[in-house]
Amino acid sequence: MPLQGNIADFSTTQLLNLMNLSRRTGLLTIFEGVPTNERDAMNKPKMAPGAERARVAFNKGKLVYAELSGQDSGLVAVLNRAGKLTNEQARVLRERAKGTSDKALAMRLIGARYVTQADIVNCIKQHILDVVYNLMVWTDGPFRFDDNTLPARDSILVPIDLEPVIIEGAKRIRDEAKIHEVIPNMDVSLRFPKNAREKFKGVHLGVDDWKVVSYVNPRNPLRQIMKKLNMSEMQIKKIVYVLHQAGLVEIVQPEPVAPAPTGRARARKAKQPDKKVVLSLIDKLKSL
Repeated sequence: MPLQGNIADFSTTQLLNLMNLSRRTGLLTIFEGVPTNERDAMNKPKMAPGAERARVAFNKGKLVYAELSGQDSGLVAVLNRAGKLTNEQARVLRERAKGTSDKALAMRLIGARYVTQADIVNCIKQHILDVVYNLMVWTDGPFRFDDNTLPARDSILVPIDLEPVIIEGAKRIRDEAKIHEVIPNMDVSLRFPKNAREKFKGVHLGVDDWKVVSYVNPRNPLRQIMKKLNMSEMQIKKIVYVLHQAGLVEIVQPEPVAPAPTGRARARKAKQPDKKVVLSLIDKLKSL
């Protein structure tokens, strides 16, 4: 019987620890939660598994494979994202290598000297780690672990020790908690400090950093900048956090919206005499 539960109760980090300590082999699948209108033993809402969100495979306690639903995890896409293949090379390979397994394609790419074996292993390893670090911050979703189940034989499996992954993932979670303290929501905006020119002298920023800097304006909420630059919420928060810690930008909280006056309040305001009229009447009374 497969191991089942919800990462709201048994976190991804705890699952990784279990796989590591018990040297398990199998496939972990995390799903979208579908409300069932039922309650569990802890009186929490029960969630049924919906669409797949992610799959992670283990072999004798080692991490060997990971993919996010909706993200292309094929070899061409992985090498393209890592910069080992240009967009044009990736496009041509997708057309010419339709139906070719990743293992077979890897041999062809190495033979044609597009990439080396080390390039392929390192790129796949980084892809797996990126997916797993992403999963470690998820706080909800049904999961199922099927023992002795692995991806298709033509998939390239790269074994990775879990212990350092768990340690690094925990550190990233702590770092993200600090980021959320500084940037609590996406409604905040940014402004430059008074001595911005002095602070930016000699500063070397990345391309994405400069893109964010170009939109710094108290009238631009972070949510709007994120959409303009086609970035994820965490991606832009990390950039803003670094800029803020360096003193290059300041966080501007949104101004609270005053509640609209109720009918009675409007009526009272309408009944109140104008201040100038009152003062004029007082002056007339004094002159009598």
